[in-house]
Amino acid sequence: VITRPEMEIGRYHWMYRSSRPHRYHHVPALRGNVSPLGIQGCFECCIKCLGGVPYASLVATILCFSGVALFCGCGHVALTGTVSILEQHFSTTASDHALLSEVIQLMQYVIYGIASFFFLYGIILLAEGFYTTSAVKELHGEFKTTACGRCISGMFVFLTYVLGVAWLGVFGFSAVPVFMFYNIWSTCEVIRSLQTNVTVPGDQICVDIRQYGIIPWNAVPGKACGPILENICNTNEFYMSYHLFIVACAGAGATVIALIHFLMILSSNWAYLKDASKMQAYQDIKAKEEQELQDIQSRSKEQLNSYT
Repeated sequence: VITRPEMEIGRYHWMYRSSRPHRYHHVPALRGNVSPLGIQGCFECCIKCLGGVPYASLVATILCFSGVALFCGCGHVALTGTVSILEQHFSTTASDHALLSEVIQLMQYVIYGIASFFFLYGIILLAEGFYTTSAVKELHGEFKTTACGRCISGMFVFLTYVLGVAWLGVFGFSAVPVFMFYNIWSTCEVIRSLQTNVTVPGDQICVDIRQYGIIPWNAVPGKACGPILENICNTNEFYMSYHLFIVACAGAGATVIALIHFLMILSSNWAYLKDASKMQAYQDIKAKEEQELQDIQSRSKEQLNSYT
């Protein structure tokens, strides 16, 4: 039987913790730049920020911007040089190449639109990469993925796939002027190599632009032969247009690679978000069950106290 003085002593020890025997706890040693109050230092904060950067999306964005900039900038200048070459050497009548000039002008306006669209689209995909990286790394925090976010990620996957297929066509189309200029340049090289051979005159070697279908067959002169063709190859417009078309084709290829890279990243992120939603549903159910168990325990304690 517990006497009343013993009960008072036990109550005194319970109310005043300082009267209890002191227990020593092991304090871990401080490492790095962590302050004694548990606040992270500058180095840890930088590492944490760098860990949330989507490096794959960042590389794909830089590659996409570079490819689109090369294609649009070099393609625009090369088209202007092509019109100048046609007007001076292959189609002296304005009505013969009027349709071609309108098409090239329309293509230049399309280039402006492509540059603007992909600048915004690249930023959106980079932001989506940051969003998905945060969603994956903060599953146990307050951040929650939603069905709308997963739907947007799936939409980006589909749109990037469509753009990738379209840019494959653009890449193939950009190789056509490179092929045409290469044929003209190789013909000029043949004319230069035949200058020492008297038996084969260079005037018989010609390039007919009309066979490519860019100007009508009644265009005058429509073709260039011998020394005239060699002089065309030596002009600054031909040299610049040829090399700019090559760079534009390379930019289109880089854009295709960037879109394929984006497609892989978006597909992976969408799968991560899908797994994250399942993990969140499991955590919500677990938290609900723990809360119900705590409520049951608290009610049981209250009932026990009421009986005692």
